[in-house]
Amino acid sequence: MGGKDSKLSYITHEEALKRVSDAELKRLKDAFKRFSVLGGFITENVFCREVLWDSVPQKVAQLLFKGFGGTSKGISFKDLLAGMVVLTKGTKEEKIKLIFAMYADDSYSLIQKDDMDRKIVATEDQVPDALSHLFAEGDQVSYERFRRWVYSNPEATIITKWLLTETMAFTLSDDTETPTFYQTLAGVTHLEEADIIDLERKYWNLKAQSKTGKFDQETFKSFVYPTIPESLCEALFMAFDENLDNHIDFKEIACGVSACCRGPLMERQKFCFKIFDTKHDNKLDEGELREMVDALVAIRMDNKAPDELESDMYLRLDPGMVAKEIITSLDSDQDGCISMEEFLVWTVNNALCEDFLDLLSQICHVLLGLKPTSPEEEGKIILDWLAREERKKKKVGQVWYLISMQWWCSWSSYVTHDKHLEENGAVLAIELDQQRNWHDSKPNMLTQCRNQTSCLGWDSDSMTMINVNKSMEIRETPIVVGDSREHSNHFSPTFPRTSHSVTSSPRKYRLSPETETRSASQGGSPRIKKRTLQHQKPGQIDNSSLVMPSLYKVMTLTNEGGRLKRDVMMVDGTDFKLVSEPVWKALSTWYGGSPALPRTVIPGIGGEVMAELELYPVLVRLYRHQLQVQRPVQTTSFTSMMSGIGGMAINTVSTLTNHVQQPRRILSFTACFSRCHTIQQIYEFLCNKLKLARDDVRLWKINPNDESIMSLLDDEAMTVDQAGVEDSQQILIEVRNKDLTWPEEMSQLAKNKRITNDKAPTEPGATGLNNLGNTCFMNAAVQCVSNTNPLTQYFTRGLHLYEINRTNPLGMKGHIAQRYGDLVKDMWSGTTRTTAPLKLRWTIGKYAPRFNGFQQHDSQELLSFLLDGLHEDLNRVQDKPYVELKDSDGRPDEIVAQEAWENHLLRNQSVIVDLFHGQLKSQVRCKECCHISVRFDPFNYLSLPLPMESCIHLEIIVMRLNGEVPVKYGLRLNMDDKYKVLKKELSSLCDIPIYQLLLVEISGPVVKTLPQDNQKIRNLVGTLYAYELCSEEKIEPISQDEELAEKKSCVGLSEIQRGVTSTASPKKPIANGTILRLQKEPLSLNGELLNGSPSSTPSHSRNNSSTSLNISINGSSSTESHLPKSVGDVFNGFVIAVHRKMTLMDLYFLSTQKTRPSLFGTPIILPCDEKSTNQELYGFIWHQVARIVSPLPPSEARLSNHALDCDDSLGYEYPFTLKVVQKDGFTCAWCPWYRFCRGCSLECNSETFNFGSSFIAIDWEPTALHLRYQTSCERFVEDHASVAESRTRQSEPIDLDTCLRAFTKEEELGDEELYYCSKCKKHCLAAKKLDIWRLPPVLIVNLKRFQFLNGRWVKSHKIVNFPLLDFDPSCYLAPRKHSICNCGPPGNEQEHPSNNIENGHHGDGPEHSKTEDCSIGINCDKKMDSSTRDGTDVMTTSNSSLDSSKATSSECSHMEPTSLSEWATSQSMSTSEHVANQSSNTAGNIQCNNNATCSPMDSQPAKYDLFSMSCHTGILGGGHYVAFARNPNGKWYCYNDSSCKEVKESQLDSNAAYILFYQRKDIDPATFLPEVAGKSPDMQEIDDEFESDFKKMCVIQ
Repeated sequence: MGGKDSKLSYITHEEALKRVSDAELKRLKDAFKRFSVLGGFITENVFCREVLWDSVPQKVAQLLFKGFGGTSKGISFKDLLAGMVVLTKGTKEEKIKLIFAMYADDSYSLIQKDDMDRKIVATEDQVPDALSHLFAEGDQVSYERFRRWVYSNPEATIITKWLLTETMAFTLSDDTETPTFYQTLAGVTHLEEADIIDLERKYWNLKAQSKTGKFDQETFKSFVYPTIPESLCEALFMAFDENLDNHIDFKEIACGVSACCRGPLMERQKFCFKIFDTKHDNKLDEGELREMVDALVAIRMDNKAPDELESDMYLRLDPGMVAKEIITSLDSDQDGCISMEEFLVWTVNNALCEDFLDLLSQICHVLLGLKPTSPEEEGKIILDWLAREERKKKKVGQVWYLISMQWWCSWSSYVTHDKHLEENGAVLAIELDQQRNWHDSKPNMLTQCRNQTSCLGWDSDSMTMINVNKSMEIRETPIVVGDSREHSNHFSPTFPRTSHSVTSSPRKYRLSPETETRSASQGGSPRIKKRTLQHQKPGQIDNSSLVMPSLYKVMTLTNEGGRLKRDVMMVDGTDFKLVSEPVWKALSTWYGGSPALPRTVIPGIGGEVMAELELYPVLVRLYRHQLQVQRPVQTTSFTSMMSGIGGMAINTVSTLTNHVQQPRRILSFTACFSRCHTIQQIYEFLCNKLKLARDDVRLWKINPNDESIMSLLDDEAMTVDQAGVEDSQQILIEVRNKDLTWPEEMSQLAKNKRITNDKAPTEPGATGLNNLGNTCFMNAAVQCVSNTNPLTQYFTRGLHLYEINRTNPLGMKGHIAQRYGDLVKDMWSGTTRTTAPLKLRWTIGKYAPRFNGFQQHDSQELLSFLLDGLHEDLNRVQDKPYVELKDSDGRPDEIVAQEAWENHLLRNQSVIVDLFHGQLKSQVRCKECCHISVRFDPFNYLSLPLPMESCIHLEIIVMRLNGEVPVKYGLRLNMDDKYKVLKKELSSLCDIPIYQLLLVEISGPVVKTLPQDNQKIRNLVGTLYAYELCSEEKIEPISQDEELAEKKSCVGLSEIQRGVTSTASPKKPIANGTILRLQKEPLSLNGELLNGSPSSTPSHSRNNSSTSLNISINGSSSTESHLPKSVGDVFNGFVIAVHRKMTLMDLYFLSTQKTRPSLFGTPIILPCDEKSTNQELYGFIWHQVARIVSPLPPSEARLSNHALDCDDSLGYEYPFTLKVVQKDGFTCAWCPWYRFCRGCSLECNSETFNFGSSFIAIDWEPTALHLRYQTSCERFVEDHASVAESRTRQSEPIDLDTCLRAFTKEEELGDEELYYCSKCKKHCLAAKKLDIWRLPPVLIVNLKRFQFLNGRWVKSHKIVNFPLLDFDPSCYLAPRKHSICNCGPPGNEQEHPSNNIENGHHGDGPEHSKTEDCSIGINCDKKMDSSTRDGTDVMTTSNSSLDSSKATSSECSHMEPTSLSEWATSQSMSTSEHVANQSSNTAGNIQCNNNATCSPMDSQPAKYDLFSMSCHTGILGGGHYVAFARNPNGKWYCYNDSSCKEVKESQLDSNAAYILFYQRKDIDPATFLPEVAGKSPDMQEIDDEFESDFKKMCVIQ
């Protein structure tokens, strides 16, 4: 509206410029530039948020935006400036024009009645009566009529009232200053704001390297040791850690640095005293003094040159004698200790502490980031640090940096110039020239070549090292040539130190007071005119002259900075200067520059004794694959799949052909590695740098002469040198595709080639399988099966060719057996490390199309199909007879089981049956008539359920009334429990009555929700807290004297803040405090807080809060209907207080935005009632925050250390002010929004609070917040023992026995799974139980990690512990009471009492107590998996127990054991004859069924050993399968697709186990091999139709 094109120009842009100062205009322009978009406009949202205030209602802010001239594009700076000037400095006439523009139409000429009504309703909810007078003559008015109306009705609308009658609560500028954090610290320390900012930046960098996230002692020691002796590391840490919380926060760092290196000498000595006062008693006893002298002597030895130490008398001092001498001469009170004052006297009389003070100064500047105050100080710090480092022996792994000698000379001139150089004196450059010549005259190991006949650096491509004679002649030349002290002293400063001289003086060897004086003039005639020669400060560090230009225009991953030049000989001291890592970091921080040239010390030929600096690390060129973009592949439609096998195969091949592309290798990165780096270190570095998973990366070394020849770098223990990686070596980083295939493998397969590495010989069976596109599920299953020794012998000997059944209608014409046999022979040939299971993959896809494509599948499903396919292709029964299943009909289990097993063998006889098939007993008991139906079914694997977690783990933090450290409790509750159950459990742990617990969900610094008692427990976004409320006990009234004394103690808090107990205060527990003497309303037992009735309203003029927290607390209403409206919405018995601080903004538009409130910390629940006073609220909050506010030092023991006692000038009583706010914590609860009030203050007086607001803001004083509020203490909570216990129970593994118990436990069938009872002749409720009846020689156990729960598939990550050796599952065999084959002792009893049928029907009597204590203490799925009731897969069992009724069916009759035995024998004989009659139907009469009849092992203990397992990692549908197997050589191997590596038994990933393969220990593999003498193998090839399709699938053109 300030532009010339405005329809109603209430002020011109020129006029607006006249009303603002230059500073205001600059600030507004900068703020507009920051928040504007590219077109030079500020959007409406930014205008509402940044220009106005958050408290301005959204609709009002939108009207202001329109009135200022805003459009859909935004608002320009001219219009914004004009509107802000009118808003803050405009006349009444100009403001009326602004109001008219806000209500006017788009032409800004008229106000339409309907439009104005709509806008007023949006901002005020109702149309005022005065508006009818405005539109009395029509539905639209002009500006003149609107002006007259406004003059008559200035308070008609909220906007007119705000702009015309209210005093503006803001201006364009705000002269009040809120000190920033840096200003506060600078005011109480000897540091400048810039120093504090530098320190903070370095502090966060150092803290980020901590393992615990805190700047703790371990982190501190890692930086200062070995610069500081190890004996002093803890003491120095404790000197910085003022509050002794084992964590140094930034305020402590800043104050400590100020005290030890920037303050006066006395303050610095005081800091030294704190270091040596390890007992923190402000005294040094003889032992502490002895340790002090010993440490100071060690520091002196470490920081002096050898020639200086020869005549140093301190080295001959006895620390014990010196300690006694100090006590004897200075201990005035004869207590055997010296005080700080006596220590300061001692430091005046000697110079032993000076080296320590210098060292502390070096640490603060070099390590902690403090910038020196002068060039001279900088030079001394850096050169002294370098001199100390150069005297030490270089260690392997140390990093040194190269700095260009040209820059180093410039820096040396700047920091070490002589202030008394003669006017025509020689410049330092001459001395530098002499220094260079001196270096040239000395032999330098940097120029030594490995070949003694050649000294040119470019004669050899090998790295040039230092400190090593390559001809094995040991030289005494140090790593940095020349005497280091002589070198550093050549540039030593001549300025005097603050507290002592630079050079040694005689007084340093005496412990008596100094009596000598030194001449102020040192050398030089006073007759010669002198002047100070100022050297220019050097610019950024420039090392570009040391490195060669990069030949490759790609990014480098390592920080070597570049390759050093080799065309000239690099000489230390001539071309570059070597500095240690801390010195480089300090100089680069102070000056900037690049490139950084770090070089590492590595072992030389003689080992670590002959360490070398590797100037020329190995450069490698790193290549990545780049797939060419092609058109998307058309997916196979359902119609084409159903058109026939051939059509399906062609479409599948088309997908694979497009899927497999020739990858293009492109140069992506360069990197430099040390010759001593291992391949494993390179893998870890690249994976971390490129954000890749280790299992998804392989490195290939490319032959420089033939790029098609590559070798895999898979031996991670080899070094770069041992692996033959040369300079400029090409390395390919191969990354798995999303379908888990390797690009190089797929490329070679497409070319019908094999990678060179794959042809290498290997251990038989240690052969990987190429991933053909998410086929890890197949590879893992095949590897497990192939490591079944008897089966592998069967196939490798070609015995399967004698038993192929091509006529079996249930088989695959022998194709599965043939392809699997070919693959096994290839895997166990020992001639290849990797093979591609192409033929088997496509054969499986032909007969099981569900495994086609490139999607992930279940490895267990593939395993089941493979075993079934192999069995049917190798079934010896050529013509399967029809077998009728008979009901158990009360017959003994042994008879029914044997009959079922023999019937199974009539149709199924193969090596798969012999090895993998066992038998399950399944019984169903009718719950109406107790009739039991028993059935025996074969199985080839056990699918054991895993307990799906039905409990929820919760951690609750309890905040107590007395302000103690919060305690965290851990609970495990059922998912269906409600919060009242949680409160009950929590109450028993924390000993707080239920009705005194208030549950609060806190998100960040605000209260998110107040969960109700009847609400179901849910996963919370925030953290759950439980606040202790006041008890219902009424405290006895206190006397007037006590009340007066208490009020006095509450008003004067200097003693409280300094941690001194007031004698006038009554001795009451902190938990009671002043808030507990209030009369409390009773609390109901169900946790409802009964409402109080305030008797009076506050005297302050209060308005209703615009918002309220409409949350009921534990089921009770949060408001009272009879409360006065002026009070606003209140809670019952408490209010919520939030911590708030003001943040100073560098740019702002209006004065209200100069400081913005922000919330922090944890909210506080304030118990109160209608009699609570403001003073009591202050006192209660102080008790809650006292633990996180550092107390002021006691006045009687105050120490005048300005840097440490940085809060001594604060004169407030409480370090905060309470203000009433709305629930957002930012706006006032009493004032209307146009007052722009952030909360009216509650005075600390005896006025009744009377629930003046539901929310209170704790506004912290900036100085107190910056200096005394300890964030680390505020976040600290103590963990109750229940936390660890609950976490352990949540994540503790289960045993395989637990899964087997769950598998054999009886479960109830639900209403949707009714059982048809043959006795009742109807569908009834029933109970089902599974038992193992017969164990196979090879037992496969599938841990059901994937289950269908609540309508979705979920994966259980539960860890299952299982034995590797001597696993005995025989205790889970069904008991045998009537043995017909002498099988030994019975197994375990059944768990339900009703199964104890007295007539011996099943023999499950109580006398079988072998496993009666095998109860299940877990929660399992309570629904039976109906998809697995097919006799092969087993159903999921539950933990539900049946009713313990012992009712038996009246139809059950007794049977004599003798007649039973005879009947069983006859039945067994007839069945055996029937089996013998079927022998003629077997293939070629080959008989080898070792599992055909009931073996003694079926019921006796049998020990099993694990020989392979398949593991699944990752999430459901997107994980990865890996197999582990034990080779016949006794070693374990990890099969990760094409990778096969030997691993130790401890490296098995048992936590992710999915399928376990166990083999019985007592079996002989030879017994499972059929006799084929005189028989001929089936050498028939696969038919032409299949072969034609097969070629299309396997040969990629």
